[in-house]
Order: sequence, then structure tokens, then C-alpha cells
Amino acid sequence: MRFLWNKYKFLFLSFFSVFGPATISAIADNDAAGVATFTLVGAKFGYSILFVLLFVTILLAVTQEMGVRIAVVTGKGLGDFIRERYGVRTALLVFLLLSIANLGSIVANFSALKAVAGMFNFPAFLLIILIIGFAFLIISKGGYHTNQRVFLLAALFYFSYIFSAFRSNPNWGQALVSLISPGQLQFSQEFIFASIAVLGTTITPWGQFFVNSFMVDKKIQLDKLRFAQIETYFGSFLANFFSFFMVVATAATLYKHGINLVSGEQAAIAIAPFAGQFAGFLFAFGLVNSAIMGIIVISLTTAYAFSEFFGFEGSLDAPFEKGKLFYGIFLFQLVIASVIVMLPFISLFQIVLYTQSVNAILLPLIFFYLLKITNNRSLMGKYVNNKWQNYLAICSSGIIIVSAIFVIFGLLFKL
Repeated sequence: MRFLWNKYKFLFLSFFSVFGPATISAIADNDAAGVATFTLVGAKFGYSILFVLLFVTILLAVTQEMGVRIAVVTGKGLGDFIRERYGVRTALLVFLLLSIANLGSIVANFSALKAVAGMFNFPAFLLIILIIGFAFLIISKGGYHTNQRVFLLAALFYFSYIFSAFRSNPNWGQALVSLISPGQLQFSQEFIFASIAVLGTTITPWGQFFVNSFMVDKKIQLDKLRFAQIETYFGSFLANFFSFFMVVATAATLYKHGINLVSGEQAAIAIAPFAGQFAGFLFAFGLVNSAIMGIIVISLTTAYAFSEFFGFEGSLDAPFEKGKLFYGIFLFQLVIASVIVMLPFISLFQIVLYTQSVNAILLPLIFFYLLKITNNRSLMGKYVNNKWQNYLAICSSGIIIVSAIFVIFGLLFKL
């Protein structure tokens, strides 16, 4: 018995020694834009859209595992390999596309905060200033482990969506069945585009960079790789576990009563008459939390990417004096995004539209590099993709690329 206890204790402690990066990355994909997407499709299609979640969870796990494996085996970020193997010009192009897309995503998250502040009669400018100050303080002064704890604490607040869903009195049987069958719903063009929106908001270019860079920054040893892989699968499940409850909350209230949303922020107020003021408050609280987490994580992704692409110091454990450029890039994005979102003549809709376009173009490129690196034996040794990993990775990448093409054409026709 003592032997078994010591064995399981060792496994348990080993798992939690690597726990954090993959879970944070997966959950952060549910930023304010992600929450808005899930609430909009929940209000539009009800429980039927849950059918997409199982596939999205698998795709997220497969793609993020490659980034995690690269980080643990090589100790290098994706940006490092792109610069070293494909040249500075390619690195510059990819970084520019990534930074533009990331800035648009940060603007979208600030926009959500501005909208929620207006709903609750709180000064939006003051809220944004407070968040910028808080974000810069924890990133520049906190160190890696402090920031990981803050991110994990923020992840706990996603449970507010679970409470909100339970207070909505949903049809749990129908919700669970919808995970494996969309029911009577016909696969219309609208449903297909909604499914692609769910995929696109969950699997993002910045998410692929972040999980890789954050894992590198944690400096996980190779003998802990299998635990890091397990955490990747767990994180992907947990992220879409929360997404499930976002959809359930809106399906049980707004879809049931035929109320369509124009924006995700409206969900907090729209749910209240059917599930109670407390459920509406919980949903709004969850949205604010997801927006703040998205703002910090996406800004941090650009700072990591800049450091990797151009060979500068880029670590949360770097002293401020050594990492001035890293921390400066982080702060610069926050300031620029906040200024953009407060300008009355800026079309936030157009910003989000163009951001989606850049993301759709960039994602296939990133999967190309992921596959090239994870199949390179000189870099990965015995940890190259096996046959099944390649099948899954190529199929996953194919689905995502086709979806990206759909998005590009859809946006072109809208324009």
C-alpha cells in the first residue's frame, strides 16, 4: 500500500509541477470575443450548436499538443524556428500578421469591457485605465509563477458560467444528447458558418504561439513531457466544458423565447428576465473576467513573439532592466488598443472583421510550421510525430484550413 501511495503521489506531484501553460492557453481562447461567439450561436441555434464542441475539443487538443511538445523537447519557441529556418523576412511577415491580428483581438476585448461598463453605468475610461495598470503591474513585477497563479485564479471565475447555466433551468437531457447529435436541425449555410465561428474563436493563431512560448518560459524538463501532454488534453476539455455552459445558459433562456442577440454583451441583460438578476450578473462577471484574461494573454503573446522572432530577452522572469523591450511591447499594445476603442468615429465592427480575416490567413501558415517542426527528426529526435499523430494533425489542419477559406470568402462577400 505504501508503495502504491508513493507511486501515485509522485505522479500527482509531477503532473502539478507542469500544470498551468496548456490549461491557461486553452481557457484564454474563451476571451470576450469567444464568449460573445458562444452566446450568439447559443441564442441563434440553441442546444444544436453543442454538436460542434466535441470536434472542436479534439482539434484544439491535437494542435496545441504539437506546440507543447516543441517547447519541452527543444526549449525554443515557434518564432525562433521560423526565424532560424525560414529567414528574417518570413519572420517579419508572420510577426506583422500576428501583431495586427492580436491588436484587433485586444481591441475587441476592450470593446466588451466598455460595453459592460456602460450597461452598469460605470465609467468605461476609468475601468480601462485600472485594467491597464493592473495588467502592466503583474506582468512587469510578478514573475512567471506569480502570473501563472493569477491566470489560474482567473480561470476559476469561469465557473460563473456554470452557475448561470444552472439558474437558467435548462433541459439537461437535450443538451447532453446534442453533443453527439444536432437533432432535427438542418445543416444550413448559417449553421455551417456558426460552426466555423466556434472553431475560429477556439483555435486561434495567438493561442498556438502562446501555449508554446508560455511552456518555454516555464522551462519544463523533457522527463515531464508526458505530464505536459496530459495537461494539454485536460486544458482543451476544460475550456470547452465552460463553453458548453455558455451555450446552455443562452439556449435555455434566449433561444427558448426566440430572442436573438446583436452582440454578446447583451446576453447578461437579456438572460436576467428568464433566469434572474443574479444569473445575469454572473454572466456579466464572467464576460469581464474573460475580457481581462484575453487582454493580458494576447498582449503577452505578441511580446513573446517579438522576442523570439528578433532574438531579444523575452521572459516573465527577466528583470525589468533586461526585458524593457519585452515589457514595453506588452504595454504599447494595451495603450494603443485602449485609445482605439475609446475613439467614437472608429468602426469596431470593421476592426473585428479585418482581424478575423488576418487570423484566417495566418492560421494555415502556423500549422504548416508546426507540422514541419514536429516531423523534423534532427530537431525532435524520437519525439517526432508518429503515424497517428500525423494523421490527426494533418486532418485537423485540413479542417481548420478549409474553415479559414470559408471565413475569408464569407468576409469578402460581406465587404
